[in-house]
Amino acid sequence: MKTLQQWLAEYGESHQNGTNKTIHWICVPAIFFSIVGLLYSIKLPASIAGYQLNIATILLILVILYYASLSKTLWLGMLLFGAFCLWLCHLVERSGFMQLWLLSLIVFAVAWVGQFYGHKVEGKKPSFLKDIQFLMIGPAWLMNFIYKRLGFRV
Repeated sequence: MKTLQQWLAEYGESHQNGTNKTIHWICVPAIFFSIVGLLYSIKLPASIAGYQLNIATILLILVILYYASLSKTLWLGMLLFGAFCLWLCHLVERSGFMQLWLLSLIVFAVAWVGQFYGHKVEGKKPSFLKDIQFLMIGPAWLMNFIYKRLGFRV
């Protein structure tokens, strides 16, 4: 099994161009949110303390466990971001602005167009075409930069 540093270094090889990096700072969190939103829209017939369970909440627990297996600290940042996404989903549902699943689908499509444009500018294929696990490393790659900026170790 690769270490987190190996994953981040390999992911970083196809993310050197400044434009591509900027696009990733926008699109990776948008894609993460959109997936959470799509899964949040799938309700389970159970609730805890008045909170109706959904697929996103259950799968985010597994995602956080994956990040915890890679890093003793990174999982906490990903937990906070995941909780933020769940909170945004709750707000979107309550706002009545648009169905959460529809907004999530639009964000997902637009963000992936952005990602592929960024890789066209970069001149390198997206990492996940080499290994699907890189879809989980993209958010960790960005969180790693946040941790470094704050002086935390991953």
